[in-house]
Order: sequence, then structure tokens, then C-alpha cells
Amino acid sequence: MADLPVLIGAHVDASTSVDDARALGIHAVQIFIGDPQGWKKPVVSYDGGPAALREALQEARITAYVHAPYVINVASTNNRIRIPSRKLLNQTLHAAAEIGAAGVIVHGGHVTAEDDPGQGYENWFKAVGGAELEVPMLVENTAGGSHAMARTLPQLEQLWEAISAAENGERVGFCLDTCHAFAAGLDLATVVDDVRAATGRIDLLHLNDSRGDAGSGQDRHAGLGQGQIDPEQIVQVIRAAGVPVILETPGGTEERTADIAWLRDRLRPR
Repeated sequence: MADLPVLIGAHVDASTSVDDARALGIHAVQIFIGDPQGWKKPVVSYDGGPAALREALQEARITAYVHAPYVINVASTNNRIRIPSRKLLNQTLHAAAEIGAAGVIVHGGHVTAEDDPGQGYENWFKAVGGAELEVPMLVENTAGGSHAMARTLPQLEQLWEAISAAENGERVGFCLDTCHAFAAGLDLATVVDDVRAATGRIDLLHLNDSRGDAGSGQDRHAGLGQGQIDPEQIVQVIRAAGVPVILETPGGTEERTADIAWLRDRLRPR
């Protein structure tokens, strides 16, 4: 991997994460800690628990990222969603710190049609100020939703204004998802510069092709070169961002191996 310009990784199962990374020949992984669709306190599903996983990752020189549960929506104006979301996010951040993770990725969330979007950004301000950021938190852009907090560039600007004003704001980074950006209607030819103009940073790249059309709002990942995104634009985004890459493409080991080979072939110096 030393001949590639960026660190390449993939989303894998937590219980087999180190073995999976070795099998794929990668030095970065993304995992869920606990149920990605549930509200229960995160539990590290690795033989020996978080300490054993931390040691195994360090010995294998693997950088780990944790994806927070999808149910989290700290922007919500509904107390029964927002308050548990903040609790679960803090629990996930703590669990990620226990395994020595480089960061926790969390979706930007949304409000409803009846809500003032400004309240959603205010809720983000409060969430960041109250977060126990033992590791960095990386906010991910979303593919659809008229009332999302992190879909369009103006929304990202407002979100980052709120985050930057909060205590701990400097501990919050940004994760750019290529499928989400494409589906949201962002221009991938300029998306890296556009997002950095809105947020000041990009810390991680979720690399996915898109089954849906540009601007469709559909969060439907595809294997690299198998979807609607111009392959050259995928490579351009990687080079322009210059940050670690995590593949979230569909399929098992065979498909993931093919995606990694696709990347290596196009990123290796000629």
C-alpha cells in the first residue's frame, strides 16, 4: 500500500475485522459496535472484548473507524428521538475510544416539514457542546431528504456554522460519501473544493458508486465502476481529497477484493 497516495480500507464485521483486513490486504477498517438499527448500548463483538480488539488492531497496524447507529438523529425536534440519540452517540464515542478508533462517523440527520430547519442546526450545536469527544466525530453527508441537515452545500454551510460555534467544535470532522453526494445532486467534479469551502475540511472518504441517477436522492450503493458515477470522477475525488478511504460497496469478500483491485490499478503511479 505504500505506493498508493491514500490509506484504503473497507467496512467489515467487528468480530472478524482484523482477519478481514489481512485477507483483503488493507490497513483500515470501519465497523459497527452493536446494532446499527437499534438503541441498545454498544457492545464490542470481538473475542476478548474492546481491549483485545484494540491490541489486535495495533499489532496489525490497522486504523479503525466506527460507524454510529443509523437511528441517531441529534437534529430532531422530537425529545423521544433527540435525547436518546445524544445518549447513544456518546456511548458510541466512548466504545470507539476503548478500541482506539480514529473516529466515529454519524449521519447529519433531519427535521420534519413542520419544523424550522434552524432548530435542527441549534440542536446540533447543543449536541456537539454536550458530546464527550474522546475520539473525533465525523459528520457524514446524506443522499436525500428535503429537510436534511447535510445534503446540500447551503445546508452544510449552516451545519458547520453551528458546529464551529460549539464547544468541542474543533473535534468534529467531515466524512464525504461519494454516492450520497452524487445522489444529492452535488457536482463530483468540484465536490471536494465545494465541501471544503462549506466546512473547512474533509477527514474521511466513503467511496461508493451509485445505483441511482445523479440528483435522485437515492442512497443505493454500487460497486466501483458498476454504477452511474463516471469512474474518472471517482478517482479524481480520491486524489483531490487526499484522505483515508473506506469502501462501503455491496457484496462479500469477492466483490470487495475486486473493488480494492480496481482502486489500486487506478491510483498506483504509472
